[in-house]
Amino acid sequence: MALQNPPLSVYVHLPWCVRKCPYCDFNSHAIDGAVPERRYLAALERDLEFQAGTVRGRSVLSIFFGGGTPSLFSPDTIGAVIRAIRSRLDVPAAAEITLEANPGTVERGRFSEYRSAGVNRVSLGGQSFNDRHLKLLGRIHSAAETRAAAEELHAAGLENFNIDLMYGLPQQSVDSALEDIQAAVALRPRHLSHYQLTLEPGTVFYHQPPSLPDEDDSWQMQLDCQEALATSGYAQYEISAYARPGRECLHNLNYWRFGDYLGIGAGAHGKITDESAGVIRRTTCARQPRRYLETLETGAAACERTVIAAADLPFEFMLNALRLLAGFDAPLFELRTGESLESIGPALGCALDRGLIEAAADTYRPTPLGLRFLNDLQALFLPAASARGRA
Repeated sequence: MALQNPPLSVYVHLPWCVRKCPYCDFNSHAIDGAVPERRYLAALERDLEFQAGTVRGRSVLSIFFGGGTPSLFSPDTIGAVIRAIRSRLDVPAAAEITLEANPGTVERGRFSEYRSAGVNRVSLGGQSFNDRHLKLLGRIHSAAETRAAAEELHAAGLENFNIDLMYGLPQQSVDSALEDIQAAVALRPRHLSHYQLTLEPGTVFYHQPPSLPDEDDSWQMQLDCQEALATSGYAQYEISAYARPGRECLHNLNYWRFGDYLGIGAGAHGKITDESAGVIRRTTCARQPRRYLETLETGAAACERTVIAAADLPFEFMLNALRLLAGFDAPLFELRTGESLESIGPALGCALDRGLIEAAADTYRPTPLGLRFLNDLQALFLPAASARGRA
């Protein structure tokens, strides 16, 4: 079946933090001195120029500034990046433009300036409202600073903001996890991300594991917090995302629906469909900021492109779509992958038999059991697993 170009987003990676958190496995780097804003802005513009030709003429659904800590960059620099994207790509006035912010790095009054620069959505890295837990997580901010940042967002007219929360923290109880939910809801965000702390390879916590709640307590935290969020008017639409009606994150929804995204910045990843060639390419920018900067300053591209093998596309699709409570329908799968639904028939049948997926008409969505054991469900669609199913 023929591939069709899906919606397009732009991801901008700003890789510096004041301090690297011990649980973080993102491409982030503690600053040594001042952030090189002008130099990095010039590199982003060159990177964008190299990549823009692959998506010329397509409309941009959303822009997302992630990190690292993007709020270390000035509103002027953020505005300059937005203008650079608008000058090369079709960005409608209503496009969602999100900035990640650490409550401990935003100077008073800056949210109004970010809004003037073009930002219309903020994702606030609160993580917890318990100062002891924040210290154990290595965070540089306090619960009071998160509350102050939220009030400043309201004052700046940036009502559409997200608060990130984690659970399953060192020395956390079920009650304290619920207290975090109550504290976050009191700040009236439009969106909440709520995810469990995991020990990722390569992190300080992985090599020096803290004492975490046991599996039963963590599961109870998830269930009780889900209920509290639903009672407060936040509908769960993805495994770790909750929103007021109509305030789902468009940028992340595009990821989960296997849309396209142009990735610029050190370590940024992208996915671009080439409808005419019938292929989907992954893009990867140089990970280390120094290498990224120096490569672009020599006039060379800092981004590598590889074609995703057709046999891998169903699994790539399922890694994303099965995170959504609404699941996916057959036409979406076929348009995004260029494969027929029959190509994953055995794996779908196995998931249905195990009670991990339920079907209604041509729509497939994970069951509560499937969401709890999501990795097992997704693994059914690995090429090797699918091949065994067809044998």
